[in-house]
Amino acid sequence: MRLSRRTLLAAGTAAAALTPAPAAAKETGGRRLRTGFERLAAGGYTPLDGQRVGIVTNPTGVTRDVRHIVDVMHADDRVNLTAVFGPEHGFRGTAQAGGSEGRYDDPATGLPVYDTYLKSGQPLADIFTASGVDTVVFDIQDVGARFYTYIWTLYDCMEAAQLAGKRFVVLDRPNPVTGRAAQGPVLHKEFATFVGRQPIAQSHGMTVAELARLFNGEFLTTPVALETVLMSGWRRSEFYDSSGLPWVPPSPNMPTADTALVYSGTCLFEGTNLSEGRGTTRPFELLGAEGIDRSWAEAVGQLGLPGVHFREAYFAPTFSKFQGKTIGGVQIHVHDRAAYDPVRTGIALLVTAKKVWSGFTWRADNWIDKLTGSTSVRTMVDAGATADEVVAAWQDELAAFRTVREEYLVYR
Repeated sequence: MRLSRRTLLAAGTAAAALTPAPAAAKETGGRRLRTGFERLAAGGYTPLDGQRVGIVTNPTGVTRDVRHIVDVMHADDRVNLTAVFGPEHGFRGTAQAGGSEGRYDDPATGLPVYDTYLKSGQPLADIFTASGVDTVVFDIQDVGARFYTYIWTLYDCMEAAQLAGKRFVVLDRPNPVTGRAAQGPVLHKEFATFVGRQPIAQSHGMTVAELARLFNGEFLTTPVALETVLMSGWRRSEFYDSSGLPWVPPSPNMPTADTALVYSGTCLFEGTNLSEGRGTTRPFELLGAEGIDRSWAEAVGQLGLPGVHFREAYFAPTFSKFQGKTIGGVQIHVHDRAAYDPVRTGIALLVTAKKVWSGFTWRADNWIDKLTGSTSVRTMVDAGATADEVVAAWQDELAAFRTVREEYLVYR
């Protein structure tokens, strides 16, 4: 893996301005997490003074009392909100995976809503120009996995804002699965897609503001004029349920913060012919296929993976793979979140599934390579490697990414 190692201030163009977190973020008691939006509003929207503002957001852009920030900003004379930009699943979140809501006027506010999904570069810059905004704001709850597309919407919008000559402001929210050490393989650039534009780890362990700084400092050819409004009161070791914030599903198949906890490992089953639990009430926690019995749960359970138990499970997805059919498999039960390694667990589940089920195949388009970022996982599993051998293969590139990542971390 090769990264440019540029710093923000050495870029020679618009450098990122970082809004410092107040001392409350370091207190040991009586802390209350305040999101980037909460701090922005409490400060009277000062970074947006005199600007025509557009915001990239979705249903997760809510206040502590679950009012949508578009409604709040639209009603506030201190900010001139003139446009909304929707990602995958749409601004109001009605579209399933791989879909969006298109261009429309929001019935609640009358604001024009523009579709950013699968748009990048100059076409996306043209949308920002046509919208007439001066500043693009980003506020979406991420889940911490490289292949969750909102962070690449962030990347694409930063690049497009620079091309269109717009400022870019990122409002930070917690990484729901903590901001501890990055885990998993690092994307190889020849496998770049919308589920991974740049070489970061599969579980990146960063917030969206930290990622924005990383993108600006390492990957954008010309950095955008960036400002990040940080949280206060958040610690890297904390899971989402410590935040005191309501959980709004970031996408239709991310119903709970528990889903996010396993997602960076079990989303790999999208690259196979097994169900990843879509069409059930526990997507990415339930995995299975026709013809699988309790032998899978027994095989993976014998590995002694830390922090997790596996239950044999039977279920009938209401849509997606095996729709309407009763299938067998496993349900993941995480009992020690601090010890649990989602990526290693996902690899172990792949290895054991291939051993116990003769019907195991990869998706015909080798989607697994796009998810893992190279051919390594697929070819090693096919060659009979153990889960530990597969994990060992990416440790050097992961260590290199962790070194670069450290420069952009702003919370402790």
